[in-house]
Amino acid sequence: MNKLALLMIGTLAAAPVVFAQDAAPEKTYAERLGWPAGSKVVIFHVDDAGMCHDANMGAKDALSNGVATSTSVMFPCAAVPEFMEIWKANPTWDVGVHLTMTAEWKNYRWGPVAGKPTVPGLVDEEGCLWHEVMQVVKSAAPDEVEKEIRAQVDRCVTFGMKPTHLDSHMGTVFAPQYAERYVKVGIELGIPVLMPGGHMQYVSQNNPAASQTAKQVGQQLWDAGLQVLDDINTGDFPKGAANKTEQICQFLREMKPGITYFIVHCTRPSEIFQYISSSGGKRLAETEAMISPEVKKAVEDEGIILTTWRELKERRDKIGK
Repeated sequence: MNKLALLMIGTLAAAPVVFAQDAAPEKTYAERLGWPAGSKVVIFHVDDAGMCHDANMGAKDALSNGVATSTSVMFPCAAVPEFMEIWKANPTWDVGVHLTMTAEWKNYRWGPVAGKPTVPGLVDEEGCLWHEVMQVVKSAAPDEVEKEIRAQVDRCVTFGMKPTHLDSHMGTVFAPQYAERYVKVGIELGIPVLMPGGHMQYVSQNNPAASQTAKQVGQQLWDAGLQVLDDINTGDFPKGAANKTEQICQFLREMKPGITYFIVHCTRPSEIFQYISSSGGKRLAETEAMISPEVKKAVEDEGIILTTWRELKERRDKIGK
């Protein structure tokens, strides 16, 4: 998920959140799930598993040897069977569905799981998913997006896995006309969905008017028995900042208490990856950061609690509706 996705989260509402000056601070979702006040809880999440072999190797490395605690799979992509074999050897891993409505690369692409006849508005002139989010927004009806969401979840279940959560590749399902369907499917199937509903420290940096409706959606999910996050950090640090490892260490020092979801795109680029994307250097740096001694030490020094979607769901279930 990128900055566009965070802006879409903001467009779910028109009114800013207003708090009385002397009001007591709201409890974070970490507190509501039973952690002590002031706890800093983090999910380090690896996007794009299943996209290609190199992405699978990066996700495996980050989850096996690093601080990463979660990943999600792009079920329309060709390397999904390979990743699911890796998951079968590691069934306790936290794995969700990376709902994929775009195929953004120039020469490495994929089509919808539901098939072109079922979701024609999601398909471009090459028979693939559209390159860009806004192309999807202009062309695909909410019914088509919901059908594709369900088809991707069904493919996951067909592999024998119940996903720990749903999230969104490039943030497409956060578009206002699709967000309701995304939330609806999650609630109906009892699968947690990625949605910030707390202080939104980093989300608000991309959309200064913190969204009352985003909080209301979070409350809707909570009332339905699903867990909610306080914030999302996409790892899109300002240009000219320090290296990726130091950026992540700085994030751990500066983050507010609550549950923060930090997104990385871990990859072990082979010589082939250059023909997929020019992002190999950045993705490799994020992989190295996840397994670095510096980040592991920062987690320890800052008293960070690493968690998973599975643990959040277990805590939420104990509270009840």
